[in-house]
Amino acid sequence: QVQLVESGGGLVQAGGSLTLSCVASGISRNNDMGWYRQAPGKQRELVAGTSRGGSTNYADSVKGRFTISRDNAKNTVYLQMNSLKPEDTAVYYCNANRNGFLYWGRGTQVTVSS
Repeated sequence: QVQLVESGGGLVQAGGSLTLSCVASGISRNNDMGWYRQAPGKQRELVAGTSRGGSTNYADSVKGRFTISRDNAKNTVYLQMNSLKPEDTAVYYCNANRNGFLYWGRGTQVTVSS
C-alpha cells in the first residue's frame, strides 16, 4: 500500500524560505516522485520532479528558486523553496508513480504574504 505524507507548509513572508517533506511508504527508489501544487481556482501543476535515475525537472516559474531532493534511506522527498513569492501560494502535493499508477498525498498549505 502506498502512502505519502507531506509536512512543512506554513505562512511565510515574500522572500522567505520553506522546506517541504514527503515521507513515502510502498515506494522504492525506482519510482519517480514529484511535487505539484494547486492554487485556488487553478489547475494542479507540476512544480518539480525527480526520476529514478536522479534527473530532476522544474516548472519554469520555480527554476533557480526551488530544489527537489530525495533521501532514499529515509524514503523522503524534499522541496526546498527559496525566494518565495505570493504567487507560490497553493496547496502542495507529493506525487509518486509506481508502475504507471499515480499516488497523491493529502497536501500541505503554503501561504506567502506580500
